[in-house]
Amino acid sequence: MLAPALPLEDYALLEDAECEARIEAAKRELGRRCVILGHHYQRDEVFRHADLTGDSLKLSREAARSDAEYIVFCGVHFMAEVADILSRPEQIAILPDLAAGCSMADMANLAAVERGWRELSGIIDPDASVTPVTYINSAADLKAFCGRHGGIVCTSSNAQKILEWSFARRQKVLFFPDQHLGRNTGHRMGIPLDEMVTWDFTRPMGGLSEAEIRKARIILWKGFCSVHQMFRPEHVDRFLEKHPETRVIVHPECAFDVCEKAHDIGSTESILKTVRAAEPGTRWLVGTELNLVNRLAQEMKPRGVNVHFLSPTVCMCSTMFRTDPQHLAWVLENLVAGQVINRIRVPETDAIPARLTLDRMLAVA
Repeated sequence: MLAPALPLEDYALLEDAECEARIEAAKRELGRRCVILGHHYQRDEVFRHADLTGDSLKLSREAARSDAEYIVFCGVHFMAEVADILSRPEQIAILPDLAAGCSMADMANLAAVERGWRELSGIIDPDASVTPVTYINSAADLKAFCGRHGGIVCTSSNAQKILEWSFARRQKVLFFPDQHLGRNTGHRMGIPLDEMVTWDFTRPMGGLSEAEIRKARIILWKGFCSVHQMFRPEHVDRFLEKHPETRVIVHPECAFDVCEKAHDIGSTESILKTVRAAEPGTRWLVGTELNLVNRLAQEMKPRGVNVHFLSPTVCMCSTMFRTDPQHLAWVLENLVAGQVINRIRVPETDAIPARLTLDRMLAVA
């Protein structure tokens, strides 16, 4: 008979040091049965316990190839969903805190996207002329929507290849939920800004005229990352006034006018790879989440590479921050006791078409 689940209340007031010891003990007890995934934006107190670190897709794919029975994803909800979709049937995906969501992903829900698709059908035939493309930072049911309508998923590193694939099939793209990744990628492909329109999901027809919709090549959902929207072009200007030799590198979720001032634009993995390859004595201004930048700065300091955070104010992923050592200790010790807490399971009705879109992406990119 299984032991009763250990209540979260027993962990809430534990000091981080005690949690750390209990996490490490639980990891030793579970061994290869459990793999802990740590996203780059995760806080240090949790990140240090990860068996694998990286971006969300990389982590999910590596976990699916592991021997682990339990996949504990220290990230946010959509990441654990991807892990569940890509993992083997016998593997179990777990999110330490179910409140760890993504504000960007929440800006595009299935009801709003389906309503927009119906509204578009009053002007054009979207199933014949529009490829729906969802950023991986989205809910599983939106990935499934794309699967049902001939669409695909993209990441920040492969967005251009995915858009090229999409335009080879249909004239237009509906890109959600992040408008900035879509706009910045389209611009680098040579698409004029006036052929990329923003669909305001709070307004009928997205607030667009029939002429704007017919002219558009990319219809950008009015979503954004709460972290990357904090970076401003004046932040770049002020820093470069003091340190004109600085190389600026930003994530493509940043606003267009910020990306236009950057020397390099890339995903989290690309940012890490670029800065790690930098010559000693160089200085870098980095526009992405604070935890990643702080760790990178500490890593590069002994090599004489100066890494600075782009914003003068703190910009961290507040929902990612919900996953703390107390929640991690809670789920791990329950696993030791034979109890699965906070399992993430995508229904097969969504998992099958969502997996199709992910497979399409992996085949293309």
